[in-house]
Amino acid sequence: MNIKISGTGSYIPSNVEKNENFYNHEFLNNDGSVIEAPNEVIVRKFKAITGIDERRYAKAHLNSSDLGFFAAEKAIANAKIDPETIDYIIVAHNFGDVKHNTIQSDMLPSLASRIKHSLRIKNPKCIAYDILFGCPGWIEGVVQAQAFIKSGMAKRCLVIGTETLSRVTDKHDRDSMIYSDGAGATIIESTDEDCGILAHETASFTYDEAYYLFFGNSNNQDLCRDTRYIKMDGRKIYEFALTNVPLAIKSCLDKSGVDIKDVKKIFIHQANEKMDEAILKRLYQLYETEIPQGIMPMSIHKLGNSSVATIPTLFDLVKNNQLENHSISKGDIIIFASVGAGMNINAIVYKY
Repeated sequence: MNIKISGTGSYIPSNVEKNENFYNHEFLNNDGSVIEAPNEVIVRKFKAITGIDERRYAKAHLNSSDLGFFAAEKAIANAKIDPETIDYIIVAHNFGDVKHNTIQSDMLPSLASRIKHSLRIKNPKCIAYDILFGCPGWIEGVVQAQAFIKSGMAKRCLVIGTETLSRVTDKHDRDSMIYSDGAGATIIESTDEDCGILAHETASFTYDEAYYLFFGNSNNQDLCRDTRYIKMDGRKIYEFALTNVPLAIKSCLDKSGVDIKDVKKIFIHQANEKMDEAILKRLYQLYETEIPQGIMPMSIHKLGNSSVATIPTLFDLVKNNQLENHSISKGDIIIFASVGAGMNINAIVYKY
């Protein structure tokens, strides 16, 4: 029995936030001091490092659970299944539903319960729950779905990654330009076909690394000190990812028995263009081989970093030939890999 992705769907918000829209922001250092550079220079340097030209923000009346619902509807339709036959709905996110212009996260009931409600699934044996695993949450949801199916506890699962990071960012922090909103969803089920998950790898580094991403105060010292925003130590994350993500991918690939020269596409969490390129370079150095042209699709230039949504959204775009110069065909070996808050790392080797 193999475990495959039988359907995909994504929701990309229509509101486009271009880099120029940040020219009027008041960017400050962590200690509240003024950054001695014009915003045009700050934004230009940001673009050079991250690759981001623009990002997407959800409309004011929509929350993470809404975005996840839209993506789930598409995945269900793509898989051509009856939603009543879904055994588990696993929703990866980090901040729950954060209503527009509010500061409080709402996770009661769970986002999975909300999405199941919106899908109008009556079956009480369809179990809905959330996972908090940082940006690698969607991959971890797929790993859990595979375990449920292999154990006989489920036949079919819906795994969703959804987030509205734009609502938890500090507008006085340059890092706020990284984050975006979006959702991606997949149907996971068993198959007799020669395809599916070949291997997976997961690790949590917490001894020194747990707080590389955290909730902290605004860089503006005059704002309420009880309000928290997403914060990160970018340099430490970069160094951590460069060392550990290639090793995790290599471990997963070696476990699968697949030669790296047979890999057609590598879908890496869209966190930072330079970081992803460096991870890819380090991976191929481990195998002492050249990087094939066009192996790593990127959506960060136009969509930004939507955390748990980046990989399922990117996969859905490539699968449906909606990303220029990228496609996948039956039998292709692909890799999913992510790193994020926790600090967590995971990877899946998959035969399409």
